[in-house]
Parts: sequence; structure tokens; C-alpha cells
Amino acid sequence: MGQNRSIIAFSCGDVNGIGLEVFIKTFSNDLLFKHVIPVLYCHESVLKETSDSLSIQLPNYQVLRKSEKPKEGLINVIELEDANVPELNLGTPSLPSGAYALASLKWAVDGIVNGVVQNLVTLPIDKKTIQSEEFEFPGHTEYLADAFQADSHMMLLISESMRVGVVTGHIPIQNVAKSINAELLTSKIEMFLHALRQDFGVVKPKLAVLGLNPHSGDDGLLGSEEKDVIAPVINSFREKGDIVVGPYSADGFFGNRMYEDFDGVLAMYHDQGLIPFKQLSFSKGTNFTAGLPIIRTSPDHGTAYDIAGKGEADPGSLIEAIFTLQRLYRTRLEHFDLKKDPLDFIKHRREKFSIGVPNIK
Repeated sequence: MGQNRSIIAFSCGDVNGIGLEVFIKTFSNDLLFKHVIPVLYCHESVLKETSDSLSIQLPNYQVLRKSEKPKEGLINVIELEDANVPELNLGTPSLPSGAYALASLKWAVDGIVNGVVQNLVTLPIDKKTIQSEEFEFPGHTEYLADAFQADSHMMLLISESMRVGVVTGHIPIQNVAKSINAELLTSKIEMFLHALRQDFGVVKPKLAVLGLNPHSGDDGLLGSEEKDVIAPVINSFREKGDIVVGPYSADGFFGNRMYEDFDGVLAMYHDQGLIPFKQLSFSKGTNFTAGLPIIRTSPDHGTAYDIAGKGEADPGSLIEAIFTLQRLYRTRLEHFDLKKDPLDFIKHRREKFSIGVPNIK
């Protein structure tokens, strides 16, 4: 088995969205198998029905038991025992497809915990239909942080031109200002700097921090968060020798392409960072969750029900998510100074971190 080739778990997401379509299109190119070993948690019947409905030929695959070792050169399919297979109705959300998406995610996490796979790519879910007593989270990021018992975590959006993180993630805009405090901001900056060093190999990272208010508060005229919270935290990092700069006014920062001068950009809230990111990198961006003991990436789009079933979905973002994961995996191997053996990496990680996962039902 290739020494640097990651064994990647793929949760199938909502099967009535475009997730399986872009997955099939992605692995229709045999060259990708030279870089990764894919393991899809999904029933064979669902995969075949999706392929048939879109008139897209399935790549080579095999069905495995959940404890079997994945093989190179094809898609490894692990079926979800005891999970109810939903009716395939592409483009239409349903509670059964939401429940199935959760079952796939749980099985993928269980596969990581038990050493069958190493890292994770999540295909898009419907954040409404997946909700249940077992999934009371805004999205994948929060669920995985809970499953892997990560004390802190952060969503990063990655492309060739920028890396954007957010201080507050999936929360209502009315709660943003009161959620930002020195402790939270310090934690997010520390995590971002750590991720830039550990996962991206940046020895001396340069991090830009955006302000919260228009014009970064305009010296207190438009809000005091910059003077009272953000600037003092930035100064505390600079006193330690870290290159953390700001707070910048978001409109001018992105409008003048200042992000090109930094290794990372920390936004205060979701849309402040994600709107410019997706404007510049849509279909080429990757979502990465910093702070987890595993590497998790995902495409930067959702279920796209409006085009599901039409065969129009672009696999570009999923392909980028896979190659981003592989690059991060290699960097972590070098960071931990481990033998280039996936099993050694799993053993090290499971000893280093306390991993918990909701029970499979």
C-alpha cells in the first residue's frame, strides 16, 4: 500500500442531493486512485440507483464488511447494517434521507475510531432533515467536534489564494457581537496559528484579523469591540513574537486583495469570511475543520437540490477537498515524525487523543 496514501472515509451525505453524483464523477478518473484509497459508507443499491438515474457509469468498486481492510485501485463500499435505505428522489429533501445521512456519518466516524480508515471527507447534508435526538447540531463541524471530544475547533475555508477561518460559526447574526470575547478570540487565533504550522507547514505564519464593525469601529464611533477586545488580543500575540495583524476593515481588506499578503485570515462571523471566499473560490474551495485529531475536509457547497438529478453538478470542489486532505495528511506525517505507515499514524493518534463516538444503532 502506498506509504503516503490516505485511506479516506466518505460519508454519503443526503442521497437526494448532489453528493453521490459528484463522488461518482470524481472517481470516474482512475488517476485519483493513485493518491487515495476511498471508502464510501453507503448501500450498494443506493450507489447503483444514483448512477443509473444519472446515466453515469460507476467506477470499479467492491462491497466490504466494516472490519475488512480496504483495497487499492477501486471504491470500497461499506453498507450500513440496520440503516433504513431511503427512497431515492433526487432534488427532494426527506426525513428518511436525513436519517440515512446521519447513519453514514456515524459509520464513517466508527471506521476511523476502529482503525479501518484514517481521515474523513463529508458529502453535503441537509441541516434540517438530519436533525434528531442524536444530531442536535448546526452542522458537520459541531457534530464531529463532539464525537471526537475536541475542546475547541474552527472551520477553515481553503483555496489556492486564501485560508479563511471564523471566530463565530453557525450562530444567528444577532448573537455574534455578544459571543466575541478575549478568551474565545485568543483560542481561535492560537488554533489558527497551530493549524498553519502543523497542517500547512508554515514555519512563521502571518495571520490577518478582521474587525467586527463597519470600518473596524471607526475608532469607537461605530462600535467598541475592536478597541476593547480585538486589538488588545492581537497585541498580546505580537508581544509574544507572533505575526498577527489587524483589526482590518473587511471590505477594504478583500477589495484591495490584502489577503494575498497573509497565510490566513480570521473573520469574526460566518458571512464576513465566507462570502468573499466563495466569490473568489467557489467550486475550488475546501472546508477543513481545525482542532480535530483527524483530518476532515468537505466540498464548499451544499446539497444543491435545485440541480440534483440533472447531471449538472461540478465535482471540482470535491476533488479539491480530496487533494487538500492528502496534502494535510502528508504534512501531519512529517510533523509527527512518524514512519510513513497509515497504521502507525492511527495507533499514534488513538493513543494521543481520547476519541469518543456516539453508538451505532
